[in-house]
Amino acid sequence: MSVFNRDENDEVRHGARAVIALPEMNNGLRDTEARLEEAAGLAAAIGLDVVDRLSFRIRQPKPATLFGSGQVEQIALAARMEEAELVVVDAALTPVQQQNLEKATNAKVIDRTGLILEIFGERAATAEGRLQVELAHLDYQAGRLVRSWTHLERQRGGFGFLGGPGETQIEADRRLIRDRMAKIRRELEQVRKTRGLHRARRERAPWPVVALVGYTNAGKSTLFNRLTGADVMAENLLFATLDPTMRQISLPGVDKTILSDTVGFVSDLPTQLVAAFRATLEEVTAADIILHVRDIAHPDSEAQRADVETVLREIGVSDATPRFEAWNKIDLLDGDDRTDALNEAAHRDDVVAISATSGEGVDDLMIEVAAKLTAGHRRYSITLDAADGAGAAWLHQHGEVLGQVVEGDSAIYDVRMAPRDYERFETRS
Repeated sequence: MSVFNRDENDEVRHGARAVIALPEMNNGLRDTEARLEEAAGLAAAIGLDVVDRLSFRIRQPKPATLFGSGQVEQIALAARMEEAELVVVDAALTPVQQQNLEKATNAKVIDRTGLILEIFGERAATAEGRLQVELAHLDYQAGRLVRSWTHLERQRGGFGFLGGPGETQIEADRRLIRDRMAKIRRELEQVRKTRGLHRARRERAPWPVVALVGYTNAGKSTLFNRLTGADVMAENLLFATLDPTMRQISLPGVDKTILSDTVGFVSDLPTQLVAAFRATLEEVTAADIILHVRDIAHPDSEAQRADVETVLREIGVSDATPRFEAWNKIDLLDGDDRTDALNEAAHRDDVVAISATSGEGVDDLMIEVAAKLTAGHRRYSITLDAADGAGAAWLHQHGEVLGQVVEGDSAIYDVRMAPRDYERFETRS
């Protein structure tokens, strides 16, 4: 399903020419050029050809068009001069604003929410991901039942080519949307239950979970691949990966750890997507440590950090869950900027500066993450029958064996492990 499709003969294609229009309404909290670059990156992620980028200071948003009348004329002129088929507004638009801008610019108009939904729709690879995207898309489009919904008539054998739907048709479309959303929610609830069973099995194992989070394109998947030897898609592309991936890794003193790579976050992430992807992101809420990968070379790195924390709160991640920051792309800094970042990271106990591409600092990062995972561990002296190979293997798997002494038929192990693991070992059958 595409937010671009208006009818059979009016579809915006890959490679379509697009103009970016950025309304600045946040008093300059973000770098304008960086925001325009991000919007262009979002457009490029679905194959649009960005031919012009415009930014406008908005003092008082206009209810009808968001932009002022003069600004709308500038956008329309740019679209006409560049022969653009599409105007991408890097903000949330109401249905009325979207329709009025389309009339004024004589081009298809989509807002930031629609653009992100389109990206997610193209990138979701699993059945669950596609369901989540469709649910978010239906929620978004429910209030925008104009000609974009003529495809519903075609799906059920209607005659959408005769013209736009009337009031009766729109009501029928709304009913179709509500029914489809209810069905998807039921299917996602089943997915959530299945995921809960998987998580319960891991907790019985139990192996600690480290969840990678971060702003899109911060380098999470590159770091994930370096640590696990996996081949998760990692490109200089916004939202290169959507579906969560989990792999087992070993850390110093921790034989088995589950590393989870999650979807990248972004500023103004559509609320529909936050809600729809809550099931997927439940892996983050259950993590033992959240490893926040930041693009420290980005001019808006601090604002991106705040955006990620906002989404974490929205999905219910407790402030008590330990955080650790990987300041990635340190290789892109030089001179004083690099020196300052390295010095600041060195003076903090929750940060390591790294380059996921070159591997710089990654070993130090793993040592620090392991130290946080084992911070509550204690040393125990455990005596086993010397022939108890299964017991010895269990200790090596769930703890750090510091020493071993054999006395006759007994083996005495000096082990550092979590108290919960020691209790499980004592009660094992």
